[in-house]
Amino acid sequence: MRELYESFAMSNVQNKLKKRKMKRLKDYIDLTKPTIMFLVIFTGGAALILEGSMLDDPFRVFLCLFALYLTGGCANALNQYLEREIDAKMKRTAAKRPLPSGRLSSTHALIFSVSIGVIGVLIFGFVFNWLTALLSLSTILFYSLFYTLYLKPNTDQNIVIGGIAGAMAPVGAWTAATGHMDIVPWIMFAIIFFWTPPHFWALALFCKDDYRKAQLPMMPVVRGDKSTLKQIIVYSFILFGVSLSLLAFGAGWFYMITAVLLGVILIKKSFYALKNTSEKILKGLFGYSIIYLFALFTAIVIDGFIS
Repeated sequence: MRELYESFAMSNVQNKLKKRKMKRLKDYIDLTKPTIMFLVIFTGGAALILEGSMLDDPFRVFLCLFALYLTGGCANALNQYLEREIDAKMKRTAAKRPLPSGRLSSTHALIFSVSIGVIGVLIFGFVFNWLTALLSLSTILFYSLFYTLYLKPNTDQNIVIGGIAGAMAPVGAWTAATGHMDIVPWIMFAIIFFWTPPHFWALALFCKDDYRKAQLPMMPVVRGDKSTLKQIIVYSFILFGVSLSLLAFGAGWFYMITAVLLGVILIKKSFYALKNTSEKILKGLFGYSIIYLFALFTAIVIDGFIS
């Protein structure tokens, strides 16, 4: 009976340790902002599929996307490390993120952030090419230092300029595959770049109290709701035009129809939000912006196969 009790107790201890390790692993993954990184991997993967030369080697595709996750995750983790005191002031992040909630120490977070960044850059450099490694390192430094420490606390255009970092995945994936630049991945970059302000400003509109409390000059806090929504409309029109520019570089009928439909809906929703600034409408605009980008890049991939 005693042996049975000891065996049960040992099993219980092992289960608790396993759960603790899994929670700790989740906290480290949360540092990388996995929902954002899914978007990065998706857009980078779309560029690899469209370019095509690496598709006969699935392991290299995996390594490229893995390195994209490591370098992008490094930038996000450093962002959280540097903003841990700001995150503690905002309801949206205080309990959810591992640093302000106390689930991870800042030292461990910093070591983890730098480590995955170094590994990602080295994979790009030694397995692919040093052009991609340099682009990845530049993106890490731009987002984690310039955007986080200078742009975000000092200008309401922070997310516009900072969007450069989030839009680099197609360019990095393309250069990893080819070793050189091309116009097509830069158009994909431009799509994500001009998509970013409508997407994040829609979020900022219904989170502006958090940003005001943290004293961050996000557009709705500085310019007000109406002005922000007018900017969203302007960027939605620009995004619509940029998305159609892919037609001049080989995109076919399927992409054209999808891009037109998605763009018209985004513009329509933006105008509707200007007339009705309720939280439900703003959250609907934010949610649709996510659907828009995933659907558009899915159309790029499908069009590449059928054209």
